[in-house]
Amino acid sequence: MTQAPLKGIRVLDLTNVLAGPFCCHQLAHMGADVIKVETPGTGDLARQLGADPARNADLMGVSFLAQNPGKRSITLNLKSASGKRILKELVHGADALVENFRPGVMARLNLNYEALRKENPRLVYCAISGFGQDGPLAKLPAYDQIVQGMSGVMSITGDGDTAPYRVGYPMADTIGGMTAAFAVAAALANRGDDRGTFIDVSMLEAVIATMGWVVSNHLIAGKAPSPNGNDNFTASPSGTFRTADGVMNIAANKQEQFLALCEIIGKPALAQDPKFVDRKNRLANRPALTTELETAFATASTHDWIEKLTAKGVPAGPVWSVPEALAHPQLADRGLLQNHRIGLEDLQLVGIGAKLDGVAPGVDAPPPTLGAHTNDILSELGYDSAQISTLKKEGAI
Repeated sequence: MTQAPLKGIRVLDLTNVLAGPFCCHQLAHMGADVIKVETPGTGDLARQLGADPARNADLMGVSFLAQNPGKRSITLNLKSASGKRILKELVHGADALVENFRPGVMARLNLNYEALRKENPRLVYCAISGFGQDGPLAKLPAYDQIVQGMSGVMSITGDGDTAPYRVGYPMADTIGGMTAAFAVAAALANRGDDRGTFIDVSMLEAVIATMGWVVSNHLIAGKAPSPNGNDNFTASPSGTFRTADGVMNIAANKQEQFLALCEIIGKPALAQDPKFVDRKNRLANRPALTTELETAFATASTHDWIEKLTAKGVPAGPVWSVPEALAHPQLADRGLLQNHRIGLEDLQLVGIGAKLDGVAPGVDAPPPTLGAHTNDILSELGYDSAQISTLKKEGAI
């Protein structure tokens, strides 16, 4: 790896499915040595999730592949005395630990922050949960669908006829994981006083935090958020518009952009119409303006209109499918898609969407099979082959 700002940092990943694994996915791409601690026999539930049943059966589901390249896997039975002992030994040499169990689970195992900081006072311990470690909802399980609904996101997604609508990917899990990764990295950068840190990430709060503008409109301006479909609630014309062969997005948020748009479609008089003369009036008369614009847009293709609009400084773009986005030359040389050899296959997986000094961070190993590194990691801790064999017979690993 050319860029590895977290090189030398060891992270213990005790997480399942998405929020936690996504957090550690970011840390692994930044160079951390991420050891994934999994339940013997089954491992991360994500190993059984994805659109390919054969991979699920092999415990290498697509969901797992997406979030776990570059990590090492050890299986530990954390309910056994030996499993607990090994985790504590791993904690001695770790910089951070990330878990997304329901609040209280790690305390019942006697593996919570209070217990593990005795093993390593400098440990950065990150607990990700649906609602945080305290409060009346703390003990509820965390599911992306539930958090999306309770955060208010679904209430403003869709339009008046379709809301509430779920965002089309697990955005609450992903935002929770990203928030956790940022908090862990920040805590690691602030360990000069040799003290550890307990990080409490609430997926609900993390999602609401990303809605700052919408939330502030309510808190400060007294405007209740509402579903606006594809229309930008701050400006018009800013949204999705029908063309002769499909749809396109336009974001003519500035006055000069609207003036240019009117010229391009051959209707300069629209800019002088009292209903559309300024931002406030265009918002108040959005349906009428949309009708005027789509009448013009019906005369040419999406591609033609985008070329004309962008040439004159009016922000416009297509509405792509995921395959169309991934196939575009814009992504070809950016390093977002990374190749991994998994078994006899060469597969592409998504990186983290950032470059450091012009280089996209990567990892040097594919997602691990369940327990693939158990013997290696135990050997690093000083266990010999006879001891490892005994641990297997005990069901500790």
